[in-house]
Amino acid sequence: MNLNLDDSFKVRVSIGSAIVLGLINGKIDAAPTTIYLLTYHDGKCTANCGFCPQARESQGKANMLSRVVWPAFPLKEVLNKIPQAVNSRKIHRICIQTLNYPNFFQEVKKIVKSILSRTKVPISVSCQPLNREMLKELSLLGVNRVSIALDAATKEIFEKVKGSAIQGPYRWEKHIEALLTAVEVFGRNNITTHLIVGLGETEKEMISRIQWCVDNGIYPAMFAFTPIRGTKLENMPQPSLDSYRRIQLAHFLITNKLSDYRKMVFNQKDEVVDFGASKAMLKEVIESGTPFLTSGCPSCNRPYYNEKPSGPIYNYPRPLTTKEIKEIANQILKSFRNEDE
Repeated sequence: MNLNLDDSFKVRVSIGSAIVLGLINGKIDAAPTTIYLLTYHDGKCTANCGFCPQARESQGKANMLSRVVWPAFPLKEVLNKIPQAVNSRKIHRICIQTLNYPNFFQEVKKIVKSILSRTKVPISVSCQPLNREMLKELSLLGVNRVSIALDAATKEIFEKVKGSAIQGPYRWEKHIEALLTAVEVFGRNNITTHLIVGLGETEKEMISRIQWCVDNGIYPAMFAFTPIRGTKLENMPQPSLDSYRRIQLAHFLITNKLSDYRKMVFNQKDEVVDFGASKAMLKEVIESGTPFLTSGCPSCNRPYYNEKPSGPIYNYPRPLTTKEIKEIANQILKSFRNEDE
């Protein structure tokens, strides 16, 4: 593969990552521990996801993904900064996110090979469904994780927000097939998917999907829906913080094999009211603050992807304060019953 790079080969870098790398000056409340890159394309994504400013029919800004700004830089300029950030332990992983457009795969491979020719660092690729041959190519290049985003907890919601109902190219069955194939290629627990809370699902549906992911060796990264101006879903509200906290707690218990969806109890609104764990365990887990940190690939803290630093914070990019943990404990403990006393 030709790795000669000129200034025309660009990549987008999340604003926090750009500050950590020294590409721009700025202050950040919480520094990313992963460098987040986004493939550069002079135009919109061919997909049409209703929540994404990069979508084909979105009127959102081309330099936005969720609520984060992603300025563009020549790839060779970014590559010059990465080794020092890796060697100083400022960053522990690189995540390459892709738009959907012709030739994106060749560009992703070029980015991966360019990075690994300069430094050894774990690399995740977050992309649309790939076939087995493409997945094998990424694995052979040195990518150690792949993420394929379901986003929706159910097929019905998937089709509404990124599938046939919105004239998008994606189909639920193809995403499921690609995820399971990726597990076969990379191995169990080396594949991630994204799940967005607040697209119209119930808590029961989301927690059931979390369990399906874990049962199949897929790590589910949790996101809170964020309305972005110019997108089809710009007027949809964010999920309630109480509900999100309950789902985060269920996610932690399931992904750490401390409980199971099949042990949990839900009320008539399909809200979780019993997590299938003792109160002593729940108290210990909640007071650790860990369930409420950003979830994703190892070393992913994704600062303020879903929220403003001023709050409310859905996914914490740094350890919680005692006050924050107490507030969350009060939110959760008042909203469920547990019969194991």
